[in-house]
Amino acid sequence: MLEAFIIVLREGFEAFLIVAIIYAYLKKTGQRWLLSAVYAAIVGAVGASLGLSYVLRQGVNAAFWEGVLGLVAIVLVGTLIIHMRRIAPQFRQRMESGIAAATADRPRWMAFAGVFLFSLLMITREGMETALMLTQVHGRVLQGALLGLGAAGLLALAWAKFGHLINMKRFFQVTSLFLALFLVQIALYTFHEFAEAGVFGPYSDAWHEATEVWSPDGIYGKWISLAIVAMCAAWLLFAWITDRLRRLEPAAAASSE
Repeated sequence: MLEAFIIVLREGFEAFLIVAIIYAYLKKTGQRWLLSAVYAAIVGAVGASLGLSYVLRQGVNAAFWEGVLGLVAIVLVGTLIIHMRRIAPQFRQRMESGIAAATADRPRWMAFAGVFLFSLLMITREGMETALMLTQVHGRVLQGALLGLGAAGLLALAWAKFGHLINMKRFFQVTSLFLALFLVQIALYTFHEFAEAGVFGPYSDAWHEATEVWSPDGIYGKWISLAIVAMCAAWLLFAWITDRLRRLEPAAAASSE
């Protein structure tokens, strides 16, 4: 449940940010009439993401397909971490450039279609990433996902009202750390599922037995999720203490003069 919560929290918050940036840009440029295209894109993106999630959940019963989806998730999470590290500083600028390109000097219907398709692509990408990653989560996925979505919505509202008080840099850093550790967990589960499916030939049974303790129901596998969250919480606490000490240093230096 913790994994599902954090995955949906991060991806949901990014989706909320995308909508907020598009909404703010259209208002700022006096193109409120295009907001209906954004609303339609949200509905389409949610429908597409739920549809993919249903299809994946129907097809992950076999160990082999669980392993295949695990490989897809490994590639997805790895590229997501790299992609976000590269574009995070220019995220807003890239978004606004994309909207500007979709609406500049075009007939109204083309501008509407451009905003709709751009918004649909951006939001659906977050939903697809979430659906694929959740296939590798075991336990109470639905409860964790719903809690994560609610928390993402609250965080987005807090960002809109009290953005200057929220350290978005630390939020994305700690969730990137979570995804990196989650990547290791997926790799363990994927290897285990391929061994169960007999992919490694005569050695499959031996590998399956050897990795059983790291499976979702294994002795160690049951604690991996909690360990990942604990490591992220410890890193966040350390970062908070470091930031606080840095803010106190100038004050201490000034008082000593």
